[in-house]
Order: sequence, then C-alpha cells, then structure tokens
Amino acid sequence: MTDDADGLPLADRLARRMRALLISGELSPGQRLSEAAFSERFDVSRNSLREAFRLLTKDGLLHHEANRGVFVAVPSMASIIDIYRVRRMLECGALRQAWPQHPAIRIMRQSVGDGQRARDAGDWTGVGSANMVFHAAVVDLSDSARLNEFYARISAELRLCFGLLNDPEHLHAPFVDMNATILSLVEENRPVEAAAQMETYLNLAERTMLKALERASDPA
Repeated sequence: MTDDADGLPLADRLARRMRALLISGELSPGQRLSEAAFSERFDVSRNSLREAFRLLTKDGLLHHEANRGVFVAVPSMASIIDIYRVRRMLECGALRQAWPQHPAIRIMRQSVGDGQRARDAGDWTGVGSANMVFHAAVVDLSDSARLNEFYARISAELRLCFGLLNDPEHLHAPFVDMNATILSLVEENRPVEAAAQMETYLNLAERTMLKALERASDPA
C-alpha cells in the first residue's frame, strides 16, 4: 500500500509519523511502545506497525528487547558527539549558502518568535519544539529533500537527548537569543558570519548537553 501524495509505502509513512512524535517530545527515551495502542492510534495492522518499528530501529531511534518488546532508544555520549558533528556539517553548510529571500527564513522567523514567547511563559518544552523547527528550517536553506529527510532522523535523536535532561531550562535558555542573532545575520545577507555563529552555537550546545548528561548519570 502506498500514499497517493508522495508514493511512500505505508510502513515508511508510519515511521515518519512516529518520528514526528519523537521530534515533538511526545515519546521519551526508554519508553516501551505498545503495538496494540499504536495500531489503534494509527488504524493500521500490527504487521505494518512492526515494519515501521523495524525501520526506526534501523535508524537507531528504537530498539527491540527479546521477550520484552520495543523501546525508544536512549542516546549515548558517543551518539551525542556524532549528532553534533553532523549538525555542524549540515547547518553551517546551509547557512554559508543562504539566500536572504529564501522561503525557509519565514519559518525561522516564526520559530524564533515562538521560542521567545515560550521562554517568557516558562514553557521549556515549547522552547525545545520551536528550536527544532528553527534548525530544520536552517537545513531547508540547502534546498535538498534528501538532506531534509536525513535531518529529520537526526532531529528525532536530538529530541531524545533533550528528554534525558532534568533541567531543560539550563539547556535551552541561552540559545533562544542566539537563534535570533543567526536569523538577523541571514536577513542582512551575512551568510559567512551566520555560519560562524552557528558553529559557536553548536559547540556550546554540545558541551552543555554532555555536561548535563554527565551530571544526570552521576549517582552522587
């Protein structure tokens, strides 16, 4: 069975929908996924759902435990380091070639506003969601459907990293204004400076994430 809109098989469409749940923060690291519940939710057979689970397991977003079921993956320190390595390549590269009239800039602008409003309301989950939209729009500056699809997988892994932290404010608070600065540089047609700012941003975010996870995993 395929989707009339984009020709994707049902399992791929289901995998996309579940990836969106991961990116939104609805699914948490280590959470057990019920076949029955998701079959009912998506109105699909368990066989189709299992194929979607298999695709997401291949992407490293889920894992199967014998006699226990399917669980949302828990990111490791090594995976976080790799995620940020990939992000520097994709996002800084996209900004270096950014065109100030690109349609993705409207989405960047909207997400900056959403992030600022969520921050002012103390809604740090909302800040995280707005941040995910901002960075996906940055990648969209490259005008590559393949890069967008690849980044969606990275985004899902990244949101799982957020889910491991006990203090999301500590992670997200410094970056709301940094997003606004990057947006301003792009709108002013200063792509090289925007890319340099993004590299600084991602280096800081990586260090913040790793330190926070180190604290969270310290039994003391």
